[in-house]
Amino acid sequence: MKTLKILAVAGIALATIAGAASAQMKVRIGTEGAYPPFNFKDASGELKGFDIDIAKALCAEMKAECTFVAQDWDGIIPALLAKKYDAIIASMSITEERKKKVDFSDKYYSSPAKFIVDKKSGITDVSVDAMKGKTIGAQASTIHSNFLEDLYKGSTIKLYKTQDDVNADLASGRLDAVLADSAVLLSWLKTDAGACCSFTGPGFNDPKYFGVGAGIAVRKGEDKLREALNKAITAIRANGTYKKINEKYFPFDIY
Repeated sequence: MKTLKILAVAGIALATIAGAASAQMKVRIGTEGAYPPFNFKDASGELKGFDIDIAKALCAEMKAECTFVAQDWDGIIPALLAKKYDAIIASMSITEERKKKVDFSDKYYSSPAKFIVDKKSGITDVSVDAMKGKTIGAQASTIHSNFLEDLYKGSTIKLYKTQDDVNADLASGRLDAVLADSAVLLSWLKTDAGACCSFTGPGFNDPKYFGVGAGIAVRKGEDKLREALNKAITAIRANGTYKKINEKYFPFDIY
């Protein structure tokens, strides 16, 4: 009888453990994998970068089992809506236009947009009038391309699939200027390929075009996940984890 009781108790304990394991939150995270230093693939094909480290820290805080899915930028929201993954952590700016399709967490970083040019170009004025007749590059389907197409109508705007492609054309002389996130550009300017070029002009952060920072996109109605992410963002900001990740990639506070 005692043996049966012990076996019964053991069975209940195992069932409880199994139930707890199965109840663990599982989150599939979509990211681009082509936007260094925020998200990129290393030589072995593994996803790395600020976004990836932040995502892992949030998953640890939520005690969630997370997996990553690489997705081209121009299809990143459609793939979320098609349930290919549950959240996008890919330096996506929180804008009113995007909020029509998805919900966002609180911001987890913010940095202004800036222009870069060839150091020998002599371009210092990047106002709309001064850039008439110039060819400006940007990554397609981004806040930067929207800004350029809306305001810089006297310029030729060339759009590219990835930021690396944009930078390469500036370095090769096929563009007069590039507009992108200043933190992304800073990372490239520090490389041998980016030694040709430098920042010019002011930073741009008009919320109408550039939103209120980068957030995590989830499908509308996924309030439980969004709230869990918000709590986790607050927690890693408070416990020093965010600061360590920030300092790994940037010499300034990116929040």
